[in-house]
Amino acid sequence: MTTWLGALTNLHADSIAAVLVTVATSQGSTPREAGARMVFTDAQQFDTIGGGHLEWRAAQIARAMLVADARSLPGQRRIERIALGPSLGQCCGGVVFLVFERIGRDSGPLLNALEQHWRNGTDVWRAVPLESMAATSLVEPDGLPASASLDASLFGRPGGTRIVCDDAGGRWLLDRCRAYQPQVVLFGAGHVGAAIVRVLATLPCRVIWVDEREDMFPPGLPPQISIEATDVPNAVVDLAEPGAYFLVMTHSHALDQQLSERILRRADIGWFGLIGSHTKRKQFEHRLQERGISTEQLNKMTCPIGIPGIYGKEPASIAIAVVAQLMQRWELQAQPAPRRFGANLTTQVLDGRH
Repeated sequence: MTTWLGALTNLHADSIAAVLVTVATSQGSTPREAGARMVFTDAQQFDTIGGGHLEWRAAQIARAMLVADARSLPGQRRIERIALGPSLGQCCGGVVFLVFERIGRDSGPLLNALEQHWRNGTDVWRAVPLESMAATSLVEPDGLPASASLDASLFGRPGGTRIVCDDAGGRWLLDRCRAYQPQVVLFGAGHVGAAIVRVLATLPCRVIWVDEREDMFPPGLPPQISIEATDVPNAVVDLAEPGAYFLVMTHSHALDQQLSERILRRADIGWFGLIGSHTKRKQFEHRLQERGISTEQLNKMTCPIGIPGIYGKEPASIAIAVVAQLMQRWELQAQPAPRRFGANLTTQVLDGRH
């Protein structure tokens, strides 16, 4: 689960009041993109919208809302325009519009529904009315509008979080909560595997962590890390979803070879990385070719793994290099489609009302 949603779920369970802050839109150079979120309580903060004085100012506003009258609109929701110039001491120079939402005791069903969408891999929009006390709605991309005054086509258009106006001129935050995350299947619970999982646990991805040795897995893993303690790790290859990313780094070269062959026989892998040297790659190429693996299939195997320029052999160094390599691929595959605006849709709600 993403940090902000996990934080809200835990805070709600403990009856701790919180404010969710969302980057609704931005102009110019800004530290985070629209859709970045952060959670404030009176004493804690979770996730980030960019750090520095921007978060300091956001914390001021959020904590003022926590002591305001929760029955009033300013105590429930507000939108703030914040310029990242000399007044805040940040050099970005852009402008961000932040939406603040007080998360009350009646938010349990909404949080549960968001969590369920995330677990099911289903994107969903949060439709938040900014100028009324009406409840926040969840709308799937091809679902019905949250209000009769909102056009249903808004939720099916390309693009992410933004502010729109309804037919009556009221402003809404349409916040796309993306549930799909890449699946990483990692074979090996040794020092390097554990270091990689520690980094992946902080990123938007789902991990299946596989090893024969059940006692190798640490306790208290976050929910996006699934454990497969199995004597037949090869079978997990077939259970992975199409487009999965595979990492092989077990305690056995023989098992590494078996897994490599099984993975390369799949035609739908997203990426496959094998830990080891150039010498190991040459050995595996020779052995796998003898077992009928083609040159085209072998070209899908990345070995050695890790981005160039990081050559440390400590588990943490390897983990950083490998996760950076995964992130490069995810960034390329997640390039957003060009934003398109309907002729009758107001997307630039930058008229000074905040």
